[in-house]
Amino acid sequence: MDRPGGPSVVRMTSITSITLDVPDISAARIFYDKAFGLGDQIRFRTAQAPTVGFRGYVLSLVVADPAVVDSLVHPALDAGATELKPVKKSFWGYGGVVAAPDGSIWKVASSSKKDTGAPARQIDDIVFLIGADDVAASKQFYVDHGLAVAKSFGRKYVEFEGAPGSVKLALYGRRAAAKDAGVDADGSGSHRLTVGSSAGAFTDPDGFEWEAE
Repeated sequence: MDRPGGPSVVRMTSITSITLDVPDISAARIFYDKAFGLGDQIRFRTAQAPTVGFRGYVLSLVVADPAVVDSLVHPALDAGATELKPVKKSFWGYGGVVAAPDGSIWKVASSSKKDTGAPARQIDDIVFLIGADDVAASKQFYVDHGLAVAKSFGRKYVEFEGAPGSVKLALYGRRAAAKDAGVDADGSGSHRLTVGSSAGAFTDPDGFEWEAE
């Protein structure tokens, strides 16, 4: 409780979990444990709502260096993931993109092009990147729902603040997000994903459902 006349405590609105709709929860748990080892931040629900093509999002794992990227991508491929973009160096660093057996897209990347000796399979940040139809409109929507902007590059890209250990939210144009993931931007139907957060229950402009936790 705040003391009278003392500073108020502002709680940061953050994403606490991502729930993926999958056909088989046991199989999904086995895959994700072998691939990424994400613990309870990624949850599963048995559901198979109709969906075609790009689902409008990418889940990104941000890590320290190329060796850590490889320590996550290679086990994911061995566990049944599909390679969408092979790991390689780029202007931005080093990374690659895979699709999980449930169809969700995962990017594993580092801004470093050289190994630093970081522990294998250590994930620094999990980012839920929405391929928004209108980045500016979605940005304002989330600001109105209590999220604070950390970075913003006009109508192209927005990143929101998140509490330590939470899943970060970012916005990118839909076509740009799909291109970065190595897939076609066309798609329709269910996102097969639900966001759990302290922001409450709502549906965003791109149809993503949020639930209170």
